Amino acid sequence: MTTLDPVTTTTLVHRASDSSDWWRHAVIYQVYPRSFADASGDGIGDLPGVTSKLDHLARLGVDAVWLSPFYRSPQADAGYDVADYRDIDPLFGTLEDFDEMIAKAHRLGLRVIVDLVPNHTSDEHVWFQAALAAGPGSPERARYIFREGKGPDGSEPPNNWQSIFGGPAWTRVEDGEWYLHLFDSKQPDLNWEHPEVHEEFRSVLRFWLDRGVDGFRVDVAHGMVKAEGLPDWDGHVAMVEGADDGSTGAGNQGPMFDQDGVHEIYREWRKVLDEYDDRILVAEAWVEPLSRLARYVRPDEMHQAFNFSYLTTLWDATALRTVVTASLEANDAVGAPSTWVLSNHDVVRHPSRLGLSVPGSKPQGIGVGDEQPDEELGLRRARAATLLTLGLPGSAYLYQGEELGLPEHTTLDDSLRQDPAWWRTGHTERGRDGCRVPLPWEAKSPGFGFSPTGKTWLPQPETWDRYALDAQVGVEGSTYEMYREALRARRDHRLGSGSLGWVDGLPGCPDANVVAFVNREVLVVANLGTDPIGVPAGAELIMSSAPLTEDGAIPSDTTAWFTLSS
Repeated sequence: MTTLDPVTTTTLVHRASDSSDWWRHAVIYQVYPRSFADASGDGIGDLPGVTSKLDHLARLGVDAVWLSPFYRSPQADAGYDVADYRDIDPLFGTLEDFDEMIAKAHRLGLRVIVDLVPNHTSDEHVWFQAALAAGPGSPERARYIFREGKGPDGSEPPNNWQSIFGGPAWTRVEDGEWYLHLFDSKQPDLNWEHPEVHEEFRSVLRFWLDRGVDGFRVDVAHGMVKAEGLPDWDGHVAMVEGADDGSTGAGNQGPMFDQDGVHEIYREWRKVLDEYDDRILVAEAWVEPLSRLARYVRPDEMHQAFNFSYLTTLWDATALRTVVTASLEANDAVGAPSTWVLSNHDVVRHPSRLGLSVPGSKPQGIGVGDEQPDEELGLRRARAATLLTLGLPGSAYLYQGEELGLPEHTTLDDSLRQDPAWWRTGHTERGRDGCRVPLPWEAKSPGFGFSPTGKTWLPQPETWDRYALDAQVGVEGSTYEMYREALRARRDHRLGSGSLGWVDGLPGCPDANVVAFVNREVLVVANLGTDPIGVPAGAELIMSSAPLTEDGAIPSDTTAWFTLSS
């Protein structure tokens, strides 16, 4: 074996914790219900389908499940346009189906987190329908953000804000007023200055907490409060990419985001959750710098916040060390855990991002005519990125199918796209359908076993048979088995509650494109460079994302875990 001198010097960034709080170190698996498993046969995933696959998640070794929205909805934005926060959409089943699902999850030792969408409702919500009927100046309209238009006849929007999905953020109704929607026109923004809105969502929280949910992932957690007066915004982005604080430019900016008033909302909600045992709030907040994101997880607010700076960091050792250090320091300052995530339902899957010419870049979808990723190289890097991520202290999030190594569907026919971003941007942004394609469970079954009828609401690539679960179970070296082994080792070595000390350069290794750290007694080495690197003396291999070389070195785009002899 090619060995180097022992590792002797580290820079301690984060200390280990003995806290019993499950959420500080949990691995949480995101289920996107319409694409996870279909029990009814209509080609759309549902809650009974989720229930039928919970054993898979227990065997995988995750601690909790987070489900994207399943509420009653016209599905203009895949359920993020909620018409009734206290009912299940018939596409996904019934409240009884939900109760059966959560009961089985708890029997298996899995906690359940559900999505909450408080920034906006569906335009078919009873409140918004009442607002349209009641007219200008009515109490019903006060629950939303209605304004008179500009210009002599009010025909111009109240300000120049643009929707995240493209196009104006305002739509005019028949009586001449305009309503704000930061997303699709069928998603009107609520007015969080109205006490009835506060009261309603405290009630919604209790409804689901009483049904046994273990927490809430809060959609657009940084967008609910808008700057006073709704001022115009020139769109100027102040953040400098690659800054020393770990920022990548991933944060949403402008007077519609990250206003101080959101924190009062979460203090209210935290009091509600504290009436129950071990329940959590998780912020989806695209906020930078990381020191500002940490404000969402102060002791009297949320428990976790997604780390999008980490997700959007390029495949570069210096950048990764910077964002990890900044993340741990910012969260340690408020006593909160860091979170680590590589993929979710809103971004191109990381095996495909890492297979691009700029590995780790963040395109807004990939389709026919776009740069096509190197699938083999992307998967190799994705496996290395996964072992790097799972070796970090804190809580980790997995997106359904990543345990199979699933790439993005990058050749989806544009005529089949359903993401509103595709339409609202005038077909300039491919959108998120490519990461939402139904999962392959069985290599030789129609629809790869997603549905008993073979139907799938989006088509799967023909090549996905090699990614199907049954083609990987028990296969040495498969991505699925790597995830199982990593989750087991992470638990056995208590890495989630562990420490992080940077190795100040591996002895005898001149390649700077290496990320190396010690977590408790485990040495994690990620080789992002082009040449193999040796193994430090006294290091015993636990596992690696790809086989070591014949002489025991760590090859390019590979992460390995070792135990260090004392």
